[in-house]
Amino acid sequence: MTTQAPERSYRIGDVAERVGVTTRTIRYYEELGLLRTASARTKGAHRLYTDADIARLEELIRLRDLLGLTLEELVALAEAEEARAALRNQWAESATDIERARIVKAAIPLVERQLELVRARQDRLSEFAGELSEKLRRLRKRQAELAKRAT
Repeated sequence: MTTQAPERSYRIGDVAERVGVTTRTIRYYEELGLLRTASARTKGAHRLYTDADIARLEELIRLRDLLGLTLEELVALAEAEEARAALRNQWAESATDIERARIVKAAIPLVERQLELVRARQDRLSEFAGELSEKLRRLRKRQAELAKRAT
């Protein structure tokens, strides 16, 4: 018989320092539903977080920073990912092709939504890159004109 070691827990300040955010950010992410509200508490009523909570927070921060998502977009992306995780669990427990076909059908719009969010961000970044390229082109043109006048 194997016994599982109790899951390690961390206080909010330790999590904030480890992930590189403020405790206020963690609380705000809880308020938005991005991060599960810490159900475990110390005797002094301090929030406690698990390794799974930390991994989720790190993924949220990575997505926010990598894609430059707004909090609204981050919520939508996270909700779709949670729904997909539930479907993955159903897949593991399903026994029939009919059940699995239903799961695949349900997963497709979730991935489409996530892809839509990423592509919208790409479009905005591409537009911004175009604006910067045009500014750079104009600046180089001015630089050349000024260099010509100086000679």
